[in-house]
Amino acid sequence: MSDEGVPGGDVYVVSVAGGAPRNLTPGIKVSPNWLAWTRDAKGILFTAWADGGSAIGTVNPADGDTKILWQAGESIHAVAGVGVGGLALSGDGATSALIRQSFDQPPEIWAGSVGQWKQLTHANDGLQPVMGKADNLHWTSDAFTVQGWLLRPKTYDAARRHPMVVLVHGGPAAAHQPRWLEDALSTERTLLNAGYFVLLPNPRGSQGLGEAFTRGNVKDFGYGDLRDITRGIDEAAARAPIDTARVGLTGWSYGGYMTMWAVTQTGRFKAAVAGAGIANWLSYWRRTASTIGYRDTSAPRSTTTPAVYAKSAPITFIKQVKTPTLVLVGEMDVECPAPQSYEFWKGLQNNGVETSLVVYAGEGHDIRSPVHVKDRIDRSLAWFDKYLKGSPVP
Repeated sequence: MSDEGVPGGDVYVVSVAGGAPRNLTPGIKVSPNWLAWTRDAKGILFTAWADGGSAIGTVNPADGDTKILWQAGESIHAVAGVGVGGLALSGDGATSALIRQSFDQPPEIWAGSVGQWKQLTHANDGLQPVMGKADNLHWTSDAFTVQGWLLRPKTYDAARRHPMVVLVHGGPAAAHQPRWLEDALSTERTLLNAGYFVLLPNPRGSQGLGEAFTRGNVKDFGYGDLRDITRGIDEAAARAPIDTARVGLTGWSYGGYMTMWAVTQTGRFKAAVAGAGIANWLSYWRRTASTIGYRDTSAPRSTTTPAVYAKSAPITFIKQVKTPTLVLVGEMDVECPAPQSYEFWKGLQNNGVETSLVVYAGEGHDIRSPVHVKDRIDRSLAWFDKYLKGSPVP
């Protein structure tokens, strides 16, 4: 359950003649996202989300024997910018090619046997990271071990405490993975350049730690995953000079929902920017073009089990919000329709919470116009600067 093009789960086989699918990887602690038969058809090669990074493995369809051949804190792709994971394989299956990148390694093409690749291109030689160290964090939350990335600004005074912004990914079945921050208008790069620490948590519901973890927020949207995120803030503060009194929160899509939800549940965030969020699962179900994921994981039908939807709806708890919240959305968004943002914004207004709403004309779920992208980034940074640094909004 997630966005099309962001797959992950167990590996199954089924006869071409039909019959019940057979799960080859029950309990595997990664989330396979691409697969191919080996040349002799006796094995399956797969790539996977893995603990905030990527992995490559094999599984024997006869007995389910699974081996991880390679794993690292990187993003890998067969085609740049298309989906996740994947390899390009030679005709004999002995050689693979892929694009590799991380927070400190720009994207390049590598080829060779799995895990023994050699770098073929040097198109990005000489580029320097725009950020400092990236810490791979792990912390305990309920029955889970949760993973996330803490990004440090390139320069900062270690003797002082600094503000931090938490960026929640969409999906919810996706994950933050290391990638080269080449986009000058990316949220992470903008915040790092402004001196913020950035926490990229992968709470329950994320890919990379197996199906039990990915399904950990089924019929529990907002509760366990928020506990995972707030405990990640504590872990980050124990590892770096972060001022826990100056923490902001942002996200888009499911990340926008989690931002709306979080400010109704806790006062520890001093500023929030909610992008393309979901305020009310009941009205959302009647308006969205998404017809499977949220219905099946929240409740069978919103009309027959409204309490399940209401218990995870930010609008249910709107009177508890104190956090200044900027709300952003595309006018033509059919995934997380703009009326969801109107509803949340009006609820904040009615309860005297400082807020602002920006609707981007002609935009869908993703903001694409360069003018609008820059406006979104500039407004978000100004919002955080005002409430986390005390800077006036231009």
